Amino acid sequence: MKLLTVYIDSVPCGFPSPADDYSEEQLSLDEHLIKHPSATFLARASGDSMQGRGIFDRDMLIIDRALEPVHEDIVVVAIDGQLTCKSIDLHRKLLLAANTLYPPIQITEDQDVVIEGVVKASIRYHRAG
Repeated sequence: MKLLTVYIDSVPCGFPSPADDYSEEQLSLDEHLIKHPSATFLARASGDSMQGRGIFDRDMLIIDRALEPVHEDIVVVAIDGQLTCKSIDLHRKLLLAANTLYPPIQITEDQDVVIEGVVKASIRYHRAG
C-alpha cells in the first residue's frame, strides 16, 4: 500500500487564490477507497445511463460486496445474468438510470436479480492512456 501526498488546502478550479501556506499529509488510496478488500472489485463503466450521478463511460467503478444497499445507492446488479449499474429505489422496487433517455427497470419476482455490490466510488480518467 503506497502512501500519497495530500495537500490539506483545496485546489481552486475558478480564479487562483493568493499563495497560502499549506501542509501535507499522507493518504493511502487503498484505505480511503477500499474498506473491505476481500469483498471489493473493480469494473469499468460503459455507456451514458449514469451520467446524472457522475458516472461516465470508461470510468472505473469501485464496488463493495460487503455493503448492504440502502435506498438510492448506486449498485451493480445482475438481472437474468446481465450486469447493469443503476440507482436502486427500494421503496418502489425499481432500478433507475440517471439519464432520462433510459426508462426505469421494474424488479419483479420472476426475474433472477442479484445485487453484486454497492458502488463506493468511481475514478474518472482525464488523460488518455
